Amino acid sequence: MGAALDEARAALATGDVPIGAVVLSPAQGVLGAGHNVREAAADPTGHAELVAIRAAAASIGSWRLDGCTLVVTLEPCTMCAGATVLARLERVVFGAFDPKAGAVGSLWDVVRDRRLNHRPEVVSGVRAAESTALLDDFFASQRHRVDP
Repeated sequence: MGAALDEARAALATGDVPIGAVVLSPAQGVLGAGHNVREAAADPTGHAELVAIRAAAASIGSWRLDGCTLVVTLEPCTMCAGATVLARLERVVFGAFDPKAGAVGSLWDVVRDRRLNHRPEVVSGVRAAESTALLDDFFASQRHRVDP
């Protein structure tokens, strides 16, 4: 989770929401890493999870990330949860829950839907306080930047 938190902090340089992700190999080596780039790349799909998943797939030359783990600072949304299932990731580890858009247990539970052909293991709440603090500080600073 430390590497994902470092990625989240890197998003601050471009004004993106500080969410970071890494994909770990079965041997726990980093295959791909990323942070939100929606603002920087003007890309609505520029979520940290997708950036990390794409990098990991490119790293191994396959879209199948069997045995790999996605570690992300915030509970994935429906798009990212769906990508996790499609990439055949073995496990999702996340920090903070997202009650407004979370799709790994909060609002939806895409990754554990029995109708889908793959269901990764889920580990939640890992270093949640740090992940939450990064997000809270970011959004507080955004509110203070708005002129009345």
